[in-house]
Amino acid sequence: MATRQLLMIMAGAALAGFGVNYFTIANGLGEGGFTGITILLKYWFDWSPGITSFLLNLPLFFLGWWYLGKRAMGYTIWGTVCFSFFLWLFEDFGSPIEDDLLLASLYAGVTVGIGLGIIFRYGGTTGGVDILARLAKKYLGWSMGRTMFTFDFFVIAASFFYLGREKAMYTLVLVFVAARVIDVVQEGLYAAKAAMIISNRSQEISRQIVEQMDRGTTLLSGKGGYTQKEKEIVYVVVSRPELVRLKGIIQQVDPHAFVVISDARNVLGEGFYREES
Repeated sequence: MATRQLLMIMAGAALAGFGVNYFTIANGLGEGGFTGITILLKYWFDWSPGITSFLLNLPLFFLGWWYLGKRAMGYTIWGTVCFSFFLWLFEDFGSPIEDDLLLASLYAGVTVGIGLGIIFRYGGTTGGVDILARLAKKYLGWSMGRTMFTFDFFVIAASFFYLGREKAMYTLVLVFVAARVIDVVQEGLYAAKAAMIISNRSQEISRQIVEQMDRGTTLLSGKGGYTQKEKEIVYVVVSRPELVRLKGIIQQVDPHAFVVISDARNVLGEGFYREES
């Protein structure tokens, strides 16, 4: 395993462990997944989240190692051990944000989200539901999203009965914010725009994009579903600031062109950001 990946997973685990203790537990909020279970056990029995997290994942390590293989589990075990360690290290390290649970949930969501995003970006996980979901997908055919959503639903539902309506709602805010931040960290803040342009003047539009914007284009073969006529579709990826310029070119060449624009993340190649390995 690459040293850089191991160090980055450790750094992400440190930040996530800090966020759970300093913002989530200190303000009496909950979480989803196995982390949510360890937090509830902390509230109910004052058990150490770091120790319970490790103990809950321990049998899953053996199941995953046996059924998913060494390669698939290596970074997962490292990420889980690091996360459990930092949960223990930062235990009782935090102070409540008085009379502002919304701010506390936002801080918790951002901090934990960045930490987990770093872990996921470098190939690790924090175990728990991730291992169960992979096992369920392999042997039961369940989608990972379905398994993880179902598990999170029951954990947050249990939190609702213990925390009450107000804190349970702020827990949902925390989980939502964390999920969005994880996406940003994994995919990057930079989001390009991908455009598919269907026109009778595709060649001219493509030429103008190349000449005026210095962007490469791809011409795809297509056929009209109603007319059954062959058409060329222009596919191009541009940065967000270039989008207005692209629309201007299309409007100028063919005002009747049909255009579909969508987000494109993690764009690699000439003219775009390339992550160093």
